[in-house]
Parts: sequence; structure tokens; C-alpha cells
Amino acid sequence: MSKDFSFRGKMHKLHCFFNIFDMHSRTILVSVAALALTLSATAQTPSWVRRNSISPDGSTIAFSYKGDIYTVPSSGGQARQLTSNQAFDSNPIWTRDGKNIVFISYRESGKDIYMTSENGGVPRRITNLPGNETPLAVLPDGSILFSWYNGSVESESYGDFPGTAQLYRTDIHGAAPELVTSLPVKALSINSEGTIIYEDYKGYEDELRKHHTSSVTRDIWKYVPAAGDKSLCINSNGSFTKLSDYKGEDRNPVFAADGDTFYYLSERDGKTSNVYRSSLSAPQTSVQLTFETRNPVRFLSISEDGTLAFSLNGDLYTMKDGALPAKVPITVTRDENEREIQKYNYSSGASSMAVSPDGKEIAMIIRGDVFVTSADYKTTRRITNTPVQERNVDFSADGREIYYSSERNGHWGIWKTSLVRKEDKMFTYAVQTKEELVSTPGETCFQPDVSPDGKWVAYYRDRTELVIKNIKSGKEKSLFKGINYSYQDGDQGFEWSPDSHYILCNWQANGGWNNSDVALIDIETGEITNLTRSGYSDSNFKWALGGKAMTWESDKNGYRSHGSWGAESDIYIMFFDGKAMTDFGRSKEEIDIDNMLKSEKELKAEKKEEKKDSLDKAKNKVEKLKLSLDQRDDRIIRLTPSSNMMGDHFLSPDGDKLYFTQRLERGYDLCVRDLQEGSISVLAKGVSGSFYPSKDGKSLYIFSGRGISKLTLAGGKTESIAFSGEYEYRPAEERAYMFEHVWKQVEEKFYVEDIQGVDWKYYHDNYVAFLPHINNNFDFQDLLSEMLGELNASHTGARYSASTTRNMGYLGVIYDTSWKGKGLKIKEILPGGVLSLADSDIKAGDMIESIEGVTPDMSGDWMSVLADKAGKRICITVRKQGSKKAEEMFVVPSGSESRQLYRRWVKQREDMVEKLSNGRIGYVHIEGMDSDSFREMFSKALGKYRTCEALIVDTRHNGGGWLHDDVVTFLGGKLYTKYIPRGQFIGDEPFTKWNKPSCMLIGEDNYSDASGTPLAYQQLGIGKLIGAPIPGTMTAVWWETLIDNTLVFGIPQVGSWSVADKRFIENNQIEPDILVYNDPASVLRGEDKQLEAAVKEMLKEISDK
Repeated sequence: MSKDFSFRGKMHKLHCFFNIFDMHSRTILVSVAALALTLSATAQTPSWVRRNSISPDGSTIAFSYKGDIYTVPSSGGQARQLTSNQAFDSNPIWTRDGKNIVFISYRESGKDIYMTSENGGVPRRITNLPGNETPLAVLPDGSILFSWYNGSVESESYGDFPGTAQLYRTDIHGAAPELVTSLPVKALSINSEGTIIYEDYKGYEDELRKHHTSSVTRDIWKYVPAAGDKSLCINSNGSFTKLSDYKGEDRNPVFAADGDTFYYLSERDGKTSNVYRSSLSAPQTSVQLTFETRNPVRFLSISEDGTLAFSLNGDLYTMKDGALPAKVPITVTRDENEREIQKYNYSSGASSMAVSPDGKEIAMIIRGDVFVTSADYKTTRRITNTPVQERNVDFSADGREIYYSSERNGHWGIWKTSLVRKEDKMFTYAVQTKEELVSTPGETCFQPDVSPDGKWVAYYRDRTELVIKNIKSGKEKSLFKGINYSYQDGDQGFEWSPDSHYILCNWQANGGWNNSDVALIDIETGEITNLTRSGYSDSNFKWALGGKAMTWESDKNGYRSHGSWGAESDIYIMFFDGKAMTDFGRSKEEIDIDNMLKSEKELKAEKKEEKKDSLDKAKNKVEKLKLSLDQRDDRIIRLTPSSNMMGDHFLSPDGDKLYFTQRLERGYDLCVRDLQEGSISVLAKGVSGSFYPSKDGKSLYIFSGRGISKLTLAGGKTESIAFSGEYEYRPAEERAYMFEHVWKQVEEKFYVEDIQGVDWKYYHDNYVAFLPHINNNFDFQDLLSEMLGELNASHTGARYSASTTRNMGYLGVIYDTSWKGKGLKIKEILPGGVLSLADSDIKAGDMIESIEGVTPDMSGDWMSVLADKAGKRICITVRKQGSKKAEEMFVVPSGSESRQLYRRWVKQREDMVEKLSNGRIGYVHIEGMDSDSFREMFSKALGKYRTCEALIVDTRHNGGGWLHDDVVTFLGGKLYTKYIPRGQFIGDEPFTKWNKPSCMLIGEDNYSDASGTPLAYQQLGIGKLIGAPIPGTMTAVWWETLIDNTLVFGIPQVGSWSVADKRFIENNQIEPDILVYNDPASVLRGEDKQLEAAVKEMLKEISDK
């Protein structure tokens, strides 16, 4: 399993093969790359043909492939490429005359709508808006309906939660957008009579999740405008009818030419998404037209002659009602605009590091490859050159080997690269190196750490089994397994003792996941001792004073977060030697006096002992430490005088100084505490990261994502370590690796071992075949999400963060869009917004006449005057009502007004409850399951609403976090004592809990801990749940950032088991005690039926008491 290669001459030839996947995974990567090259040279049969649209006459289908727009005859054939820009183009929709195609493109610093001819040519930009516009339909008059979130609200009466995309209208000439409806609409179709059928959106769940049945799944609605309404607006004057009754997904409705029949996609057969037919006249009847069992039908469209087109497992199909689907054979001829290899230089962004024993070299991981740089010069050499990912570097004791984790052959393994020639002293300048696998093939192993004596390498196998392996003999020894739980790869720590006979590690025995301890392992006897046993969170442990003590971080004396996670912490030291503790506590004066009183004989003996120790170290002869573990709780000292948000720490070898980072002002600062004098000084501001001491203890390397700095302890001098690593980016091979990585992570970490019965191997083989047809992260994200969607689990799917540079400047204003003259007329001022803070006298009805000297026109493209203005100081003029002269003022528009909109929404509900209950009932909204939200609830409930007789706790529109126990403990208070001095009531117990009646509002978009919290509230009998059912989504997720850090994916790793129900909460819907839905019409009118029902129930409950 070893490979040799010469640095000179051969590196260029071998870099394409060396360290790519061996065996299975290497075959995948090489075959993907080879196939991609073949496809670029000849006519291709495309696959992963996704978003598509059939022309009105049914003759042609437009589709997107590899980020470009194509058309092909509906009968199949050679496709015509319409766009070839390097930007991503997708989502084609035909105009009704069949002459043009509307699509989205990222070609101008963001996602906008463009239009091109059916024959191609230079596309014309339709929208130029900061945000993400998505076209949904083109009408006969040329109107384009598109979904867009403009960061604000345009309908002041809209009653639902702010922050979702709304439906707008423009035209093929790019007219100023007009609001169609504030309701979130994901897809729609309009018949000749103006009746609209649309796919709703109730709340977050991954777009491509499959097989789930819950309240948040999409439904199809019918909207009929009020008589005489020709405005093409979906408002409260019209009538709404829910057409679908299936508890799962119903999506993508399209009208047939008769205006009554419609087709849609649904999972109602319980297998996957298929095409169904229904009608407005008989919506209760649905007929299944396709019968796929494993792969979903996507992107349904229809022509005027009734031909349906859709995508199925990467291919295009057409179908007539009553006939079988027919695959559309397609060939494309195209050049590839993605280079096979792209070279970049990295001077920051390393993710792991190690210092060589002599301090002359630093090994690091840069974008998944191992690099070594000189500690004195900028010279940097790449050690591995693979599209896979390496992690966790460490040097051998003699500095001639570098150990690291690497994911090859579908498994993480421990690898090492060694210097071959004796003449080579440093990796940075080595001529020849050799790489070999250290761990057993096929095992999942990472985090190598070589013992100080160089005899052992320790690592984790299967993430939680700590293993040591004798480097010379290859013999392994398992120290423990099945004790700890690894939530995030690399979160399990351990550290060798200086004598190489012991290991410190974190310890989670007996359910200690949330309050880990520190344990000591004797590697010879296997004896394990839990050192801290504190019940708090103990972490960041390090050997100190040559192995006579341990330092660690604990939050047992720190101020804790009022709710959820988080606490300040301190650094402590535990002594394994009583004399060491005695010596440690002495002052400088005591030490000087002691030295003066020593006899000449004692001084000579000390020097002799020091000389012996030095010779032993030179011979690598180190005696086993004698650790006194009895009464260790009495040998603990708190090293930091006050708790804080701590970073890393390091105790100097002589024990005189503690170096640590802590948050002081705006960020973390590097501090040192003189433990003899007790003084603390700041060595450098704005310093954070992990500490790596040199072997001699004279220097401290501080590593962060920004870079590496070196602190010389003697003088306190800090200097930057410069490096510049040349990285070869192979996009196709890297995507292949990331695909394998995601698939394998799910196989090993999904919260139930059987992956809920999913044939995970089938979906691997199905989706991996599409990789040669993907050249961008938009499509790659879709591919991963489709595969992950088969898990039928919450908290999963992939996310791609595309780079966009546009922004919108917000002034804290809701504009009057009915005004069509010059200037921006103010309809509402948002408290706390830019203008309300700049001038509290500005009111509704006032006019913004100019922005940076430009007069906006509400009848035209007025939004452009605020585009890219966020964070910039601009000049505006405002004319107040009754004033003849406009006032000039300078303001800085914000990049978002989401906080102001959220507070506006909460204030509306507070006012509703106060009015409906005549002040008898309080209202609080829990925004997120976090400490800030808990504090807001606590403050309002026990402050503003202290005298109220009952409390409505609103958990709707809450995305989760970790707060369930805090919430139910707070709301579950039981009155048991009143304080009454001389007949005056001054308080009661519990005074930190709500001890009066309450109820909890819930909705379809409660997610994660916002589903677990109401369930706990209900099962503990605290009060009633009122509103709509909640999807069961109570799992703990790890959102992992991939080697390409613009991509993340989620794995639900920890399932929450309901003790009362004897089942997982995941995929088990939580039903309210009182069922109430907020229908679309009432929401558009600004009503809240669920809140009204909650007030009614609370009034009844307090009246019955």
C-alpha cells in the first residue's frame, strides 16, 4: 500500500493519478473525468436535463443543461444551444406566442430574469433587482409573473409572517414590478377566465424532500377573482378553495386548454412523485397517469394541444393523456467551459496545522490537501495533490514523517508521507518522499496523533473508538469504544502525556453527551479514570508542568446563558503530584528565599538531577510518570480570576504564566496572566485560534482560519507566518469525491442505522451516473438534494451559496404603491428603521422627493435608486405634509429591515390580544429556540404581562434551536408561596416562572425544536396547543461544510425519542388540542384566526376558575 515518487521530473506526470481514490473511489473519479473529456469532444446524449418547458404549440421543448438553455423538437433530435454564457442559466418559460423564452441567469452579479429569441441571440435583461427573481408564468399579454422577496412588504394589511417571497408582475419590456399577492406562491397556472390554480408554501422544508406526509407539504388551491376584478391580483376579495386533500406533496399544477382540467404532480400513491389529472368541476377525483416507483417526475408543463412534458431521472419525456410517457431522445454538441485543472494560490484558509519537533516547519491542510511551509520563509510545498479531502496533520517524533487523515476508497484512513533520503532534513525542500497507508484498509479512521516517544500513533476508529497502534510492529490496542458520541467529525479530543504512557480524553459515559468530562487512560493497563466528574462541560484539556498536572476549561463557575446553550468558562489546573502543587503556589519571594537557603550540596544535587534528565531525554529514556489520583479534587486551582468567553490556553512549562484568548471588547484578545503576581495584560488584540506550543515550550503558534502567528514567550513578540500554497483544483473530480463523501457520511451517521429502510446503495448508483453531466454547483446541489431527499428526513438536503454582489438599501419605510407620481410616498414608518431614527417627525403621507439627486418615479423603475446603497451614506430630501419645502438629510440605508418587520408583526399581535381580551391576557412570541428569544419571553411575561391572568405563547414561524426544557420549565411553574409583609403582597414563588394559565400557538412551519417544544408542553399537561398540526422534525443535525466551502449538506444524526409515545418524534405529526387554520383570505385581510381562537380559549379558562 505504499508508493514512491521522485519530486523532480515525475511530479507533473503523476499528479493526475497519485492520491486520487485508490481502488473503487479512484475508478469513479478517473472514469468521471475521462467521460467528461469524451463528452466535450463529441455529440453528447445529455442527462440531468431538469427544468424544462414545452412550447405553446407543443412542437419544441426548452430545457436547461449544464447551466445553458437549449431547445429540442418534442419528437427528439439535435438540440439547439441558445445561451453559452459562463454564468448559470435555467428555468426556461415560453412566451405565449412561442417566439421567445424567459429564463433566469446569474450573469450580472445576481439572479435576474432574461429573455431570448427561440433562435438564440443576445438575451435581453428583464429584471434588474437585488434579490432572487424566479419566473413562474408568462401570460398572453406578455406579463411575466415572478416570485421575489424584496426585503420588505408592500401590502400593509397582509397578516402573515414577513420574510417569504411574494408574487410580482412585470412584462417582456421590463416594466416596474407590481405586487400580485403577498401570499407565497411556488407555481401557478391561469385559465382564460382568470381563474388561478397555485401551489402554496406553508413553511420551510427542503424543496426536494420526498415521501413525507405532514401539514407543511404543498397543496393546490383555486383562486377566483371577485366579479368584475380584472386586475390580476390575488386578494381577499376573491374566493379561495383548497383543491388537494392528500396529506403529502401536491405540486406544479397546469391547466389544460379547456380551463377545467388540470394536471399536477403528487406523491399520493405513496411511492414517488407522479403525474395526476383532476378538474375544477370534480377536484375530489384524481387519476394517476404515470406510475414511477423510485424516481420522481419533476417540472411539469403543458402545451395548448394537451402534450405534457416533464423531467424524469435526468431525461425529458412527453405524454398525451391516456398514452404512455415517451422519452425524448436528445443529442447536443457543445464545447466545455469548465477547465479540467485550475490553479490557485492560497495564503490563508488553512484548516489544520502541526509544528515540526525542531520548530522549522509547519504542516497544514489547505482546501483538503497537505502542505508544508518553512517557519522562517514563505516557501511552501504541497505534499498531497488529490481531489479528495485530507484532515488532521501531525509530525512524527523525529520530524521525518507527516501523518494525516485522508478519505480514500470510500473510507477515512490514516496515511503518512515520509522523507526517503537521509540527506533530506525538511519536507519543504525534500527531493523524494513516500506515502503509505497506516490504518487497516476499509476502516474509518482519523485524527492521528503520534506519541512523544515516537512509538505509537493514536487515532479514532469509527469516530468514537480510541485506538493506539505500535508504529514498528503494527500491533493495535483499543482503549475504549461505545462511550463517546461524535456529533461533528473531529469533535472528540485526546492528548498524549509527555512520557507517552497516558492519554487524556473527553468522556461522555452514562449519557454525558451534554456535559462531557475529562478522563485519563493508562495505555499499559487500560485503566480509565474520570478525572473531573463535574456535571458541567469540561473540555480543552492539556498536560502541564511536564505531566505533573492537567489544565482544562470548565463552565462550572461561569455565568450561564439564561436559556439554551452557552456559558462563560474558566481555566483550571489539577495536580497529579502534591509537591508540584505546593511549588506552584509559591510566590516569587518565597522561591528566592528558598534558593538562598539551599546548601551548596543541595544545589549540586539539583544540577546533577537536571543533567541526568537532559541525558535521558537525549536517549529518549523517559520514566513513567507517577500520578497521584487520590484526593485529586483537593488539588484543583482556578487559574483565571473571572469567567469569560474563553478561547484556547497554554500554561508555560515553568508554570509562571498562563496564555489565553478571551473576549474582551469587540472580539477575542491574546492575554497573559502572571500567576505569581496575579496581573493580566493584553499581548495582542483581535487574536483568536488554536494554540500549538513548540516542543521546547519557548514559542506558541496561534492558528486560525485567517493565518498563523508565532508568539515568542520570552519577550512576548508576535509575528506572522507567511505561506503560499499552489493548489490544483479539479472541479469534476472534486464533485465526484464530494458526492461519495456525502453518501458515505449518511451511511455512517444517519440517526437510525437502517436509514429508515431506504435502498441507499440504489440511490448512490442511480445518481452517481449523472456526475459527468454536471459542471456547476447549482446542478450539483440539486443532485445531492435529490439523493438526500430520498431519506424522507428533516434537516437534510444540500445548499449552495452563490456569490452575489448586489444589495438593496432600506430606509425603514413601507411605500404607498398606489401612488404613481414623482417621488416615493410613505405609507408607514417602521419604528427602529433608518428614517424613524433620523427624524421622528417623519410620518405616513410624507414624500421622499429625491435620493442622491435622482427623483424616483413610482410609475417606473423606482427601486433602482436604492440598489447597492446599503451601508453607504446618501443624501435624501423629504417633504413633510403641509410643508412647501423639502428637507435635506444624510442617512445610511440598512441592508435589511427584517428586524423592524418582525417587531411590527409581533406588535400587531400584541395589540390584537390586548383588544380582544381587554388587557386580561398577555402575548409573547418565541422567535427562535435560543437564549435571546427566551430572555424576550421571560422579560415580557414577568414584566409587561405580570398582572395578566393568562399568557399566549406563540411558537409559529420558529425554525428551532435548543430551548424545549427551558420553555416548559418556565411555563410549568406551580404557585406554592406568597410573600406578604404586614398584609402587603410583594411577590410569590416561583418568581422566575410563569405560574398562571397559558396556551401555545402552533403552525405548519414550526421546525426542529419548535416541534419538540410544543410536544413537551402538551405531554406535560401545561396547557393546550392551538393552531395547525406540526410536522415531526425533532432531530439534531450537523450541517457539514464540504471541501468546496460554498456547499453544505445536512445529516439528521440524533433522533429525539418520545418516552410517552415510545417512538421518535421525527415524521410523527403533532396534533393541536384545538385545530384552527389561517386561510388565505383572512391572512390577506390581516386577520389571525389562530390567535383569535387562543384568546377565546384563554378567556374561557380564566373565567371558569
